[in-house]
Amino acid sequence: MKRLGVSIYPEKSTPEQDKQYLKKAAGYGFNRVFTCLLSVTKPKDEIKVEFQDIIGYAKELGLEVVLDIAPSVFDALEISYDDLSFFAELGADGIRLDLGFDGLKEAKMTYNEYDLKIELNMSNDVDYLNNILTHQPNGSNLIGCHNFYPQRFTGLPYEFFIKCSKRFKERNLRTAAFVTSHSAELGPWNINDGLCTLEEHRNLPIDVQAKHLWATGLIDDVIIGNAYASDEELALLGSLNRNRLELNVELEESLSALEQKIALEEIHLRRGDITEYLVRSVDVRKKYADRSIEQRTSVEQTRGDIFIGNDLFGKYKAELQVILKEMPVDERKNRVARVVKEEHFLLDYIKPWGTFTLRQKL
Repeated sequence: MKRLGVSIYPEKSTPEQDKQYLKKAAGYGFNRVFTCLLSVTKPKDEIKVEFQDIIGYAKELGLEVVLDIAPSVFDALEISYDDLSFFAELGADGIRLDLGFDGLKEAKMTYNEYDLKIELNMSNDVDYLNNILTHQPNGSNLIGCHNFYPQRFTGLPYEFFIKCSKRFKERNLRTAAFVTSHSAELGPWNINDGLCTLEEHRNLPIDVQAKHLWATGLIDDVIIGNAYASDEELALLGSLNRNRLELNVELEESLSALEQKIALEEIHLRRGDITEYLVRSVDVRKKYADRSIEQRTSVEQTRGDIFIGNDLFGKYKAELQVILKEMPVDERKNRVARVVKEEHFLLDYIKPWGTFTLRQKL
């Protein structure tokens, strides 16, 4: 199950604001909460009272809570990695190790008596994970999560992100990464140019960021790194299909009701013997073989355009095609929609036999 998460920073906000945000997120189908102890400087007793309150509220809403920590936090709070009772007393479901130990300590932590999840930092292409695995951890309590990067131009490059993520996914570990809200201003530090994992996501719409992470097939949980995302952003993420790529499209004004039905109401399956020029959804032509689709004015075929075969196309009538590479005008096909420009790169994630749907951009 793919999940959505939000982040809160109690030391930068108020309990009332955090609780209101968590309630909204839960209402939109979010499942987990990231919060941070790295930047907290209060006495241990104050931290305990504050975090017990907000974590308790999150748990009432059915949200899973993971605390971000590092070895320095263990030292500052005088906590031993052999005794994780403090985090259990806060009500947390797990702790994220922003910085690691020596492999053996992480493995031992997975056997903690409170059944806390131990979440590893995924954003390093080193043999850290294998080191832990050689010490025979409790795999059911071991998960991974990437970093976020508050400073512009410091986020992960795509290929590096893929290499890091594969290390975890190939071991069947649950994974997570961050997207950034464009209306949120809170983060753990005083620099906040957005809190995303991938640098290329920093200026993209939040739903496109999430769809991209899921489309890689390497990320399970998508977490909004900064707070507070707008109601519109929460609703948009909550409405996404988490298991199938859904492309936003702008419809042609002249398309028929039948063409709109084929485009928007069907689940499309890319033909397995692919071509580099277009994505072919062929099952729909069988379903609508006996329906008429009148020819309309022909136009050039450019990347992101969506066409449906008209009555001149013989057995290929009603076939839906998503254009990948420019092709000449073909009078046998009607253009019915166009994938929005910012999602053109997602077309490369429609694999052979992959399913996808089209959604009208509001």
